[in-house]
Amino acid sequence: MTTSKTRPLVTLCFPTDPQFETNLTHLLELITQAPHDAIIVAPEVCLSGFAYEHFSEAALFTAIALEKLLAAVADRLLIFTAITQKNEQFYNTAYALHNGAILHSQSKAKLFALGGETDYFAAGNENDIKPFDFEGIAIGILICFELRFKTLWQALEGCDIIAIPAQWGKLRSDHFVTLTNAIAIVNQCYVAASDALNEDTSGMSGIITPFGADIRNHGEEILISGYEERTVQSMRRYLNVGISLDR
Repeated sequence: MTTSKTRPLVTLCFPTDPQFETNLTHLLELITQAPHDAIIVAPEVCLSGFAYEHFSEAALFTAIALEKLLAAVADRLLIFTAITQKNEQFYNTAYALHNGAILHSQSKAKLFALGGETDYFAAGNENDIKPFDFEGIAIGILICFELRFKTLWQALEGCDIIAIPAQWGKLRSDHFVTLTNAIAIVNQCYVAASDALNEDTSGMSGIITPFGADIRNHGEEILISGYEERTVQSMRRYLNVGISLDR
């Protein structure tokens, strides 16, 4: 049995199909393969891709998918992002789902202009990027491009786990590996990074420990490792850089 001190940690890595329903079915199948009590991180906009020409349909599908995902996650925690609509504007919104409830949500605040995101999405509120509590574990979320902003690393100081759902460009795969490793070392926490396995994405999903040791999916759809509170605490005691040990 897991507790707040230990928890299975899972990263997913799978391609985004043009058919929204296909993606949802695939995600539901992978959720059932994850251990109970697991923390699962799925790729950015994994239900639809960016679907710039079909935003309204994608936002409507998100509402349908949320109901099915909320029913399926059970005692697991699922973190992913999806296209949403509010007041005629569209957002790339991260959700944390557990036991039939939305524990946390935040919309992508740092949009990737090079990929055209600023032409389609409204930016979320940067102040929403902060730790939230999951059964005694402090978790933060950075959505893809947000990983590049050092001020956001500071905003998540004290997290035990940082989840990074992404659609990271394949040409910058080395950056994804370097930055996900670095934020784990700087913030002395676990990082669970999930990137899509598309032709133009890195596919470098993986799990990194507070000591900087990383394991990557390497094309496997599901990677299972473990979170241990004592590893976070040990690193922060061993190299005290001012991150509080208080819980």
